[in-house]
Amino acid sequence: MTISLAHAPLEPGGTVSAVVEDGVAEICFGHPKSNALPAGVLRLLANEITFAGERDDVHVLVLRSYGTGAFCAGASFDELAEIRDPIAGKEFFMGFARVILAMIRCPKAIVTRVHGKVVGGGVGIVAASDYVVALSRASLRLSELAVGIGPFVVGPAIERKIGTGAFSLMSLDADWRDAAWAERHGLYGRTFDVPAELEQVLEHRVRDLAMSNPEAVRLIKEATWRGTDDWPQLLERRAEMSGQLVLSDYTRAAIARFQSGAR
Repeated sequence: MTISLAHAPLEPGGTVSAVVEDGVAEICFGHPKSNALPAGVLRLLANEITFAGERDDVHVLVLRSYGTGAFCAGASFDELAEIRDPIAGKEFFMGFARVILAMIRCPKAIVTRVHGKVVGGGVGIVAASDYVVALSRASLRLSELAVGIGPFVVGPAIERKIGTGAFSLMSLDADWRDAAWAERHGLYGRTFDVPAELEQVLEHRVRDLAMSNPEAVRLIKEATWRGTDDWPQLLERRAEMSGQLVLSDYTRAAIARFQSGAR
């Protein structure tokens, strides 16, 4: 597979591409603003993950983002600022719910490559992955409380991966956690200082998974995410909570400050 991660042009509204080769579906998302996740990107990402998971010729998925900067900046502040009513707010946050559900329901292993910083909803994508390789510069944080909301929709996946205590601390303290912290807590499988080493291990892990018994992989994923049958309803309630909070005066003022570059 040859996707130019560093120099691929990105549409103003964001880009999602998918390539299938030798049993591997490589899905890549991007946005000019540090790979933020507007509604359109979230919708395409959920669709591509679902579609790849249903293909008989796909045995493993690789999830990447474009560029050499941030892996994912989380929710699009531009779209958050445009939300005018609770219905629109809920629908925006349902985009994250659909991506999380598509990932955990996918019967194929999802290996995610993290090359840079991860914020907010991007941490949820990392947590919903089955295996993550990351560069040592790929620090991460949950910044939702800083803008008056919370990591409600992506929270269940993160809490399940790192535990309630670490999730609570991460939610209330928006400071950056380094890649070593993420590896200790199970968000990252392995971390690397050198990009070439990451790519070598990524290729090896993906090749092994592509040759693994698909039924065994499916059952492993079922066991991993056992007890999440109510998540469609849970995440919908969480999306509704977030959609209401984003309309508050506090959150609107905080988003405006972030958009202007103030903190």
